[in-house]
Amino acid sequence: MYLWCMYTLKKSLGQHFLKDENISRKIVEALQVCPFSRLLEVGPGGGALTKYLLQLKDIQFRAVEVDDEKVAWLKKNYPQLQDKIIHQSFLEINPPFDDAFAVVGNFPYNISTQILFKILEWEEKVRCVVGMFQKEVAQRVAAKPGNKVYGVTSVLVQAFFEVQYLFDVNENCFVPPPKVKSGVIRLVPLKSVPEMKSRKDFFTLVKTAFNQRRKTLRNACKSLFDADALQDPIFDKRAEQLSVNDFAKLSFNMK
Repeated sequence: MYLWCMYTLKKSLGQHFLKDENISRKIVEALQVCPFSRLLEVGPGGGALTKYLLQLKDIQFRAVEVDDEKVAWLKKNYPQLQDKIIHQSFLEINPPFDDAFAVVGNFPYNISTQILFKILEWEEKVRCVVGMFQKEVAQRVAAKPGNKVYGVTSVLVQAFFEVQYLFDVNENCFVPPPKVKSGVIRLVPLKSVPEMKSRKDFFTLVKTAFNQRRKTLRNACKSLFDADALQDPIFDKRAEQLSVNDFAKLSFNMK
């Protein structure tokens, strides 16, 4: 009997069972490029990745899963998980380890962007992330200035992590097949984070700039700067034309 016949897949939680063993192995291989000794899996579901992750040597492993049925199924089928599952929403937990750790998962698509922002909150502790997202989200995270999908998520993630788009995943690799294609990306911490006035100011600037992305920065961000500062030619540009470093430098001129 196939594993996905043994429990219910819940659309409300964005659940799609990854059935392609090759994709599971590729994700775990991509994770092993990074050095880590503690690992958190987000949304293990039916254990498509978990069974490979548990084979990694000398790794402290934990998994966070919100679905009661999946928690019971995982504990039954993987007894070694008895004390390693955090039965909560990922968005509500504290860091699962005191020291640095890696994150991996076939992330629920309905909260994937929120997952990234949660990881940004933990940025100083996270040593590597390998995650599967809806392809459009994965492309957005990895997008460069000038790209039509370059936006808030692109800038905020790339301010702290190097983003590598690794590979596409066809919808037929899942049961049930999602209506969208998927993509796997890897995040590795930058060795040097751009200097910014403050993290809060930087986030405010980026979000404000892209909130009216068709306008020039002068019009989109006029509430954040004095009239004199707005005379700088950089304000003739639109948000999508600025690099992460441009935003970081510009934050020092905010009110």
